[in-house]
Amino acid sequence: MSRQNTRAAYGSVAKGFHWLTALLIVTAFPLGVVAERLPYDTAAELAFKAQLFSVHKTLGVTIFFVALARILWAITQEKPALLNPEKRGEAFLAELVHWLLYISLVLVPLSGWLHHAATQGFAPILWPFGQGLPFVAKSETVAQVFGAWHFVMTKLLLAALVLHIAGALKHALFERDGTLRRMWFGKDIGVEPPLAAHSKKPVLAGFALYGVAIAAATWLGLSGGAGAEATQANAPALKQGQSEWAVQEGRLAITTKQFGEAVSGQFENWTAAINYDEAAVEGRNGDVRVEIAIASLTLGSVTSDALGAEFFDAENFAVAVFEADIVAADVGYLARGTLTLKGQSVPVDVPFSLVIEGGEAQMQGQVSVDRRSFGIGKTYSSEGEVGFEVVINVALTATR
Repeated sequence: MSRQNTRAAYGSVAKGFHWLTALLIVTAFPLGVVAERLPYDTAAELAFKAQLFSVHKTLGVTIFFVALARILWAITQEKPALLNPEKRGEAFLAELVHWLLYISLVLVPLSGWLHHAATQGFAPILWPFGQGLPFVAKSETVAQVFGAWHFVMTKLLLAALVLHIAGALKHALFERDGTLRRMWFGKDIGVEPPLAAHSKKPVLAGFALYGVAIAAATWLGLSGGAGAEATQANAPALKQGQSEWAVQEGRLAITTKQFGEAVSGQFENWTAAINYDEAAVEGRNGDVRVEIAIASLTLGSVTSDALGAEFFDAENFAVAVFEADIVAADVGYLARGTLTLKGQSVPVDVPFSLVIEGGEAQMQGQVSVDRRSFGIGKTYSSEGEVGFEVVINVALTATR
């Protein structure tokens, strides 16, 4: 059997690529479906779910590179002629399905890979080359768009696979014309197909279908943030106490780890009542009270999990409060007080720097807390699953 394609049959290399791709797809596809539907209410369930997703993603990246190699090989080869070119409608559909499969084998795993690269944390690809991609930002919006691409494109791939298999069975069981046999290993079918040029219409139709799919998926991904915006809109009104300083802009961010990978996010809705004077009175330079709307948290792909009952439990503990005295430290200042979160009040000291020029102040601070102190993630007792340490970063600009 020749390695090269001929007008009558596929060569051994093309056949090898075909069946290797089929094996990878029938493994990766069910893994993704099963992993998506698995519960993750406990640490053990989450770990198993993540393992399945890691294998699914790794197989997806493998399919991507196999598909590229297969396409590069096909470019160098003669394309076997259709056995029944006179059946124009059937020939068009067969060629269209083949092109949809080729496009899908590149774009489906690529969209999944792009979604993974834009997402923080969960289920790493099992290889040593890193988890990110150049020019792909860690962004919830970007992740939503590529996630929608992957969702829509897998449906196109599934439809093309069903049609491809149905067509192969039709030729094998009813027409018995050797279409399926010439993609299997062994002797050639012994039939010389009639000369007929391959039409460009199926190629154009395939790319047109994918153009529509990408446009629809992009719209779906961009509109997917509406749920998060609604959650934030329904967050409780925060109190703004008496304050000598008005915050003009600021950022309240957190960073933790999931399966050893850093996951960062921030609270979009919070208030700070700040009273400060450079002249200390009884060892205090002032005080601060910060209220945080828990539902305003965004934390990449794990936002909904973080807001759930096992972690922040935003439904029952909607507001976190940090109250502290401002005192001088050896370097900069300390906000020495208490953080009340998820019904637990824990002493927390936040070291921070402060620069005041005229009537404007710029403050930056960082502190690490242990999530277990607040009863967050009680069933996640292993730091390998969800890190114990949570780093809180705050930066703001305020005017007197």
